[in-house]
Amino acid sequence: MKAYRCRICGNPLYFENSVCVSCGTGVGYSRGERDIVPVDARGVYVDAEGWIWHVCRNLGLSGCTWLAPLEGGQCSSCDLTRTRPHDADVQGLANFPLAERAKRQLVAELDALGFPVVGKAQDAANGLAFDLLSSSSQQVMIAHADGVVTIDLAEGDDSHRERVRSTLAEPYRTMLGHFRHEIGHYYEWQLVERAADPAVLAQCRALFGDETADYASAVQRHYDEGPPRGWAQTYISSYATMHPYEDFAETWAHYLHICDTIETAVSYGLVPPADLVGRARFRDLVTQVWVPLSTALNLVNRSMGKDDLYPFVLADPVLDKLDFVASLRPPALP
Repeated sequence: MKAYRCRICGNPLYFENSVCVSCGTGVGYSRGERDIVPVDARGVYVDAEGWIWHVCRNLGLSGCTWLAPLEGGQCSSCDLTRTRPHDADVQGLANFPLAERAKRQLVAELDALGFPVVGKAQDAANGLAFDLLSSSSQQVMIAHADGVVTIDLAEGDDSHRERVRSTLAEPYRTMLGHFRHEIGHYYEWQLVERAADPAVLAQCRALFGDETADYASAVQRHYDEGPPRGWAQTYISSYATMHPYEDFAETWAHYLHICDTIETAVSYGLVPPADLVGRARFRDLVTQVWVPLSTALNLVNRSMGKDDLYPFVLADPVLDKLDFVASLRPPALP
């Protein structure tokens, strides 16, 4: 994340702040400016072009701090949520804010990287939507299908998430990680399978495998037999070995992990901006900036008696896959 400061008093702000704790000014996130801006007592912000923005109506429901174009309306991030827990679902509503916060962080990063975020209200066939469902009343499978990402809100409960993580022997499991993984399926669908250049799909298959391989059989084999021996020499995680779709989504999620964490490190002075200049390939950024940074962060965590922040080893074939995912980033506008 970027380092934010109150425009009134200069106090540091977090991405989730709705009020500056130093001067008491109400604040909101302007997606267009990619910054936290002050709002008046009515929750209104007027941008440099004279457009009037309002605090999202879901501030009290989900902690949303983004600005909406209409008074009493909701922001563009909340617009992406197609389904939320009903008002009588106490447990679901308790976990709802964490999911929405992860979604906002995801959308903000996609904006920063230049990936298009189009809702189904704008494009019913190819747009994006989120179903944030509560498994307190039904079984929920975290998944993506035709632009709809489904998230189990129970993953917002630390004890539930840790129990599942331990059962599946996963080194890392977070709500934000789920969003980043599932959005990877969406962008493979949009930027690879639907790419105008057939060479993009051919290159993806050369790296990740044939995505048309039977998925149900691959899942059954994975849970019956586990990952193949020596998988860490080719894959970023054991889950990535299950099917080419999962390999791509896992790699995509790590691409976002790395980009966001490096941006945070630069914003807070842990990495000099000059270290990012002149990297012809993403793998160079990973090996020369990310690996030393993540190693240091792992040691900081160990100093506090915590598990490694980034418990992954990036083998050379994984770097090739990360390079491919990074190549899908749209060119920067002039």
